Amino acid sequence: MPLQPNRDVMITAALTGSGDTTGKSDKVPVTPKEIVVAAIDAAKAGAAVVHCHVRDPETGAPSRRLDLFREVKDRIRDADTDVVLNFTAGNGGDVTFGPSDAPLPLNDTETDMISAEDRVAHVADCLPEICTLDCGTMNFGNGDYVMTNTTNTLRDMAARMTALGVRPELEVFDTGHLWFAKQLVEDGLIEDPVLVQLCMGVPWSAPNDIATFMAMVTALPEHWTFSAFSIGRDAPMYPGLAIAAGGHVRVGLEDNLYVSKGVKATSADLVEMAANVVVNSGARLQTPAEVREKLHLQKR
Repeated sequence: MPLQPNRDVMITAALTGSGDTTGKSDKVPVTPKEIVVAAIDAAKAGAAVVHCHVRDPETGAPSRRLDLFREVKDRIRDADTDVVLNFTAGNGGDVTFGPSDAPLPLNDTETDMISAEDRVAHVADCLPEICTLDCGTMNFGNGDYVMTNTTNTLRDMAARMTALGVRPELEVFDTGHLWFAKQLVEDGLIEDPVLVQLCMGVPWSAPNDIATFMAMVTALPEHWTFSAFSIGRDAPMYPGLAIAAGGHVRVGLEDNLYVSKGVKATSADLVEMAANVVVNSGARLQTPAEVREKLHLQKR
């Protein structure tokens, strides 16, 4: 991919995620109503896309409940603020082994493995414009947990997303994931226009350094659309890096909880900061309508 600065930038706000963050910040939305408020605020701050997980309203734990996703969709669609809906399809591939001296049987209380059909059930039910597809298996942080996505499962999920008319956002956490994303496209399971999210700095994925980031960018096919983010204290540098490399921007509480050291953020705060970077770089913010046109999205 030739490196040219992007002049028309899409901001995605990742509102809550599924990590153990609710105890770290009271700004993390939990209930569908709170998630929708966060989505509307982020859209008003300049986000064209909102990336949504849902959580158990009572415990704050990540959830796959269809009724929660449906409530988020309906509340956002009933609001006055227009925004592109991007739902996660990452849940349901969690494997936690026993300790290293006795890895089997699995830790049943923390393992959540379901079929490809079940992993996209909420996508089929709600028909968001975009849904995510994590393009590989990885050690996600320390311990005995593995984010599991076999090639057969990914092929099945990709085919189902495409058949539903929902645009997959290919989540690429490492170079091998990008290799497999290209294979999904070559095999006709992902249709043009292709949308990729470069996920940097997540232990133990692609390390957050400029050389690795640029290697992944230059390995992208020229006609693909890509966005990028990093996590934690490195997150604020990525809007500028992504724009300079020709990409789009993702920010939000899924990736970073702070505006600055010790100062907790909302997703809208982080979107506003990113929007300032976009404008100050000489670029402009894409609207939801422009994103739908560029990516051939179906609003339903």
